[in-house]
Amino acid sequence: MTASLNRARVREFVERPRFQHAIIAVIVVNAITLGLETWAALADDLGWLLFLVDRAVLVIFVVELGLRLYAHGWRFFRDPWSVFDFVIVAIALLPVTGEFAVLRALRILRALRLISVVPSMRRVVGGLLAALPGMASIAALLSLIIYVAAVIGTKLFGAAAPEYFGTLGHTLFTLFQTMTGEGWPDVARELMEKVPLAWIFFVIYILVSSFMVLNLFIAVVVSAMEGQVMAESRAEEAAHAAEEQIANREILAELRELRAEVAALRGVPVRDP
Repeated sequence: MTASLNRARVREFVERPRFQHAIIAVIVVNAITLGLETWAALADDLGWLLFLVDRAVLVIFVVELGLRLYAHGWRFFRDPWSVFDFVIVAIALLPVTGEFAVLRALRILRALRLISVVPSMRRVVGGLLAALPGMASIAALLSLIIYVAAVIGTKLFGAAAPEYFGTLGHTLFTLFQTMTGEGWPDVARELMEKVPLAWIFFVIYILVSSFMVLNLFIAVVVSAMEGQVMAESRAEEAAHAAEEQIANREILAELRELRAEVAALRGVPVRDP
């Protein structure tokens, strides 16, 4: 009984907004100090201070995870975001000397804990993960379109511009560059000097790949995020309704106790409504 009460108190403590805000502040400070370590002049003068801050932040993270583990027990590992925090902190605890010195660069991964701590960021990432199945289908469609266009482009323009369309690999890279909008006018103008009607190929390809297919990615992500927001709203409404039901039961129980006390004082038998 005492252990359960202590767990409840610790759970209430770690779920307080002030505690969460403090952890967010620690994560931000740690991200800033890790960035300052890349500044050679500052790292030489204040390297000892940055090291102490880094160690202090790591201790805070370990204590925080320990409290959350104690508060939630094995249920801690049922929450994907809790597992994410655990893995990030565990990486920071690995040795960073000798062959593992490269792991020092992975300390910046602690900044990613902002995703699990800040609800709005967590909602965005959740929407992206929910949209993965739809995005996979769109990515397959886009790959098919690029491949078909690459085969056509290689056959049409391979002889005119071998540096861009000489092989299927070169054409795939050129079309990917065209899809992103980076430098494609230079490629198109150079090709049009030899093949004047090449602009038709580029216009059709950009309309299909960039303006149509790529926008589908945005549509799928927005739809998934809307669905997640609606699901969270329904869950909050259900929780609120459950809380109201519990409160109504408590009020009804108190009214029955009052009626029983009044009836006992009057000597009248009590009848439940």
